[in-house]
Amino acid sequence: MELGIYAVIGVAVLVAAAAFSKRLGVAAPILLVGAGVALSYSPGMPSIDLPGEVVLDALLPPILYAAAISVPIVDFRRNLGTITSLSVVLVVVTAFSVGFLLYNLLPDLNFAAAVALGAIISPPDAVAATSVGRRLGLPPRILTVLEGEGLVNDATALVLLRSALAVAAGGILSPWAGVLDFIYAVTLAIAIGLAAGFVTVFIRSKLHDPVLDTAISLAVPFLAFVPAEGIHASGVLAVVVAGLYTGHAGPAQFTAQSRISDRINWRTVQFLLENGVFLLIGLEIRTLISNVTPGTLSAGNAVLIGLVATVALIVLRFLWMGPLVFAIQRRAQRAEKQALKSWLLLGYFRAHPSPSRRMTKRRIRAQKLYARQRNDLEQLREERIDWRGGIVLSWSGMRGVVTLAAAQSLPNETPYREQLILIAFTVAVVTLVLQGGTLPALIRLLGIRGVDQAKDQEQLATLLDEMSFDGLTVLDDPSGALERGDDIDPDVVERVRQSSFLRAESVWERALDLGGHTEETPHQVYRELRLAVVDAERQSLLDARERGAYPSRILAQAQAMLDVEETRLRPPRAEH
Repeated sequence: MELGIYAVIGVAVLVAAAAFSKRLGVAAPILLVGAGVALSYSPGMPSIDLPGEVVLDALLPPILYAAAISVPIVDFRRNLGTITSLSVVLVVVTAFSVGFLLYNLLPDLNFAAAVALGAIISPPDAVAATSVGRRLGLPPRILTVLEGEGLVNDATALVLLRSALAVAAGGILSPWAGVLDFIYAVTLAIAIGLAAGFVTVFIRSKLHDPVLDTAISLAVPFLAFVPAEGIHASGVLAVVVAGLYTGHAGPAQFTAQSRISDRINWRTVQFLLENGVFLLIGLEIRTLISNVTPGTLSAGNAVLIGLVATVALIVLRFLWMGPLVFAIQRRAQRAEKQALKSWLLLGYFRAHPSPSRRMTKRRIRAQKLYARQRNDLEQLREERIDWRGGIVLSWSGMRGVVTLAAAQSLPNETPYREQLILIAFTVAVVTLVLQGGTLPALIRLLGIRGVDQAKDQEQLATLLDEMSFDGLTVLDDPSGALERGDDIDPDVVERVRQSSFLRAESVWERALDLGGHTEETPHQVYRELRLAVVDAERQSLLDARERGAYPSRILAQAQAMLDVEETRLRPPRAEH
């Protein structure tokens, strides 16, 4: 009974924090941490001590999966080098650097255990940063980098934590064994994640019952996580890979109703779990402080060390970001050279036509490669990350969910265990409040502008025109499209044609403003023919996505419009 009351109170706090955060201009995670601290010291509130395994094994997989399915794979690929630098290399460098600092501050702590704590506090949590960034209109590329970093750095930190703890316990005797263990965990995790994603996408594509489809969707993160953890691979990375694959395959494999349900269901799951964990951070503060035994290291000194570690984390991220921004700008220059080489190769094929099938296939591959590289280059130019973007990325190093869970998973025999947990929580809370609280002011001070709404509407209208042109080719032979022997009423064909034109025209207007019968009725014929056009338009959209011809946010808007129209046109299946 009490558990149910606490659950209702918790959901009410989450909803209230989300609602008031928009009015106050403060990220919801910051309000939730503050509310948690206030509730933890309220009369009658029991002590909260959530085991780290609950967060790592039960809460983290769906949180990461919900984030992964919404990250466009095209944007992830375009920023793979930047994401890898921040989520892998910087995490490792940070873990060892901060570990060395803690090793010198805590004399009874061995170096491997110090590196383990460094791994715990090294991965930033992108939830607060992206929530602020979306509200204030950060450029989409910066948001993609933050989301991608938040997905992959958790896996890097947890694998490094496991290896460091194994070294501390004497399980791994050489650094090379630790490196091999890291490679083993990552490689198998990617394979398991791809397998889980492929199998579940295939099964869901054959289902037409939304209840069954939703049930499998909710199980996917655990289908990837449990086998990977069972063979000592990275379950977190397996979940991320499965989510990225599912999000990429969904537009081609799932029904419109499945995609709409997925968006609603996983946004709800993400909202409850992510914000719930931040509330737990605040609720556990009182318990953490009371668990610290002052004989070895007082709670005040532990908090002080946490503050020193926070400063070190911020400095390291700023030092790393300078060369990274320079490398990002150089990448655009390399992309120009690669596109030029592909253009020259394509020119060679055009100047030397060959009837052989082998050369034809090479020419087609060269055309696709050049189109993709040219579109990648255009996006890199339009969404360039300069020094101002580098400052925002540097200041977006808030810690959160993984730091909370991983700290509590430290073995009981670890020296200074309670103090180490308090240090990790200090880093999480301070970075969240300090950096997350001042990030909006920093963005305004730097004058960073997000997307141009009028230009987005123009690109959306252009994409819809392109899709409509491809889709209306179906009307050249409407009877053949429906596999009918008789002719179709020309009025029905014209009605289908006009509906495509009207949809694109409405978007162009918006851009300018911003800048059961036995016999088929005409409406049934219209609906079937219109669905055939929508199917052709969807294929055109998939082709545009493969070419990378439009920003992912534009593709997502067009995808949502097609989903809504297909749901409206396709009658719901009867439940049995």
